[in-house]
Amino acid sequence: MLESIPFMKTSKNQKKFACPVSVKDLILPCFVIEGTRRKEPIRSMPGISRFTVDLLSKEISQARRLGIRSVILFGVCSRRHRNETGEYAYSPNSIVARAVAAIKDIFSDVCVMTDICLCAYMSHGHCGIVKKGSRHIDVKATLEALSKMAVTHARAGADWVAPSAMTHRQVRTLRRALDRYGFKKTKILGYSAKFASNFYGPFRDAADSAPQFGDRSGYQLHYADSKQALREIADDIQEGAAMVMVKPALSYLDILKEARLKHPFPLAAYNVSGEYAMVKQGAKAGFWDEKKMVFEILSSIKRAGADKIITYHAKDAAGWLKA
Repeated sequence: MLESIPFMKTSKNQKKFACPVSVKDLILPCFVIEGTRRKEPIRSMPGISRFTVDLLSKEISQARRLGIRSVILFGVCSRRHRNETGEYAYSPNSIVARAVAAIKDIFSDVCVMTDICLCAYMSHGHCGIVKKGSRHIDVKATLEALSKMAVTHARAGADWVAPSAMTHRQVRTLRRALDRYGFKKTKILGYSAKFASNFYGPFRDAADSAPQFGDRSGYQLHYADSKQALREIADDIQEGAAMVMVKPALSYLDILKEARLKHPFPLAAYNVSGEYAMVKQGAKAGFWDEKKMVFEILSSIKRAGADKIITYHAKDAAGWLKA
């Protein structure tokens, strides 16, 4: 009989299936800009802003009070610092190097990760140095620049460096460079399975890093190529990564699950800007409850096998978990 179905009997199940995500699983992405006393809201990512170093410390202090102890930094440098070789990326005076030093000076217990990629430092917006007279990445020159960038960030105090340029052998090259300069304790988070995704659109707005010609499909993974994704993960583990990553998260939960089954190894997932923006816009339009949607998404990522989740929802989720 229809009337015998216990429609309201849900409290027991809700307790049984509590959210598997905790604050310690979350990594907060932060965008750093030049200057002082500037906070720039990002139009395509409601609730997310770019910060100068002085105001970034306040943002991290707030996150820390919520229990978040890990951040990953992305530099957004001005056009005057960009060129075709990207040397500002590894300058000791770069915005990220200064931000790392400032954060570690104030918050010794905060784990600081840095993105290692050239896209935001190049005049053309690609992730590596392009060979003159062509549209192909110069792998050797790019690896050299990425290595210098990693060493600069480690010297400033970074606990982890995270190469995201998808350049062949980038983890091995960075590991050797860090070891050579005495930074054996600096860990590497490999952007191992990074797909050429449409979900990155808002990030490119945030970092002002959209390619000026072509796209990144030549060095990022095709969305259908699961076999290569798993090979890249295995390669990064062999090359010396301390943790590997799948990016984006939601459309690639199958890759995350397969990686977890194949490798008993620390695994991260990046809940990227487009995924975040969709949740925010849908909540604004009244399509769903934002809190419930965020926890459903984060739980699916955790359930698929992620040990750590890089997410723009980190502060909101931490606040809800603490409430």
